[in-house]
Amino acid sequence: MAAPAGAGAETATLDRRRCLWSVLAAALGLLTAGVSALEVYTPKEIYVANGTQGKLPCKFKSANTTSRLTTISWSFQPEGSHTTVSFFHYSQGQVYIGDYPPFKDRITWAGDLDKKDASINIENIQFIHNGTYICDVKNPPDIVVYPGYIRLYVVEKEVLPVFPVWVVVGIVTAVVVGLTLLISMILAVLYRRRSSKRDYTGISGTLRSGCAATCQMFEPLTSPPLSL
Repeated sequence: MAAPAGAGAETATLDRRRCLWSVLAAALGLLTAGVSALEVYTPKEIYVANGTQGKLPCKFKSANTTSRLTTISWSFQPEGSHTTVSFFHYSQGQVYIGDYPPFKDRITWAGDLDKKDASINIENIQFIHNGTYICDVKNPPDIVVYPGYIRLYVVEKEVLPVFPVWVVVGIVTAVVVGLTLLISMILAVLYRRRSSKRDYTGISGTLRSGCAATCQMFEPLTSPPLSL
């Protein structure tokens, strides 16, 4: 008994779909062959005094060497805003500065792709530069998973922290512990000296008492004078 014509058409359609999915899977496998994740490293936050130069560090790790296809992009999210603005792009050895006014004539390239460094400098930083900076790196065929985020705080020169808080706490703790140990050592030495002096005095007294008793035992006997 012959199969219905509709069933044959449906089977042919399924075969074509299977063939299409096989081709797409093969193409995807070719495209993703040798592809790995690219990791970007930036500090979480930095402090820069207003009116000075600030460096935004950005390093990346990639399984492939850099090439002319490697690109660097920096974006800025102003403080209190939810939108980002692209203001710097590096590609094929060329620097492209955006038209965003706060960064006009302030941005210089400070990186080195051979060392996987995508850092930039901002000249004459002002309070309008407070916000979050985003470093995005592309190094085909590697793909970036997460870009790097830096929170920049622009402060007055007088309040710029010279050392991180944990460094100050560590120094103070070390000084206190050192002084405590020094005082303890001095007190221990004084106590030992006092104890030694007390023992020496007791021994000397005992020796003198013993010597006096011995001398009395061996004292020469004197006979009374003869009377004539």
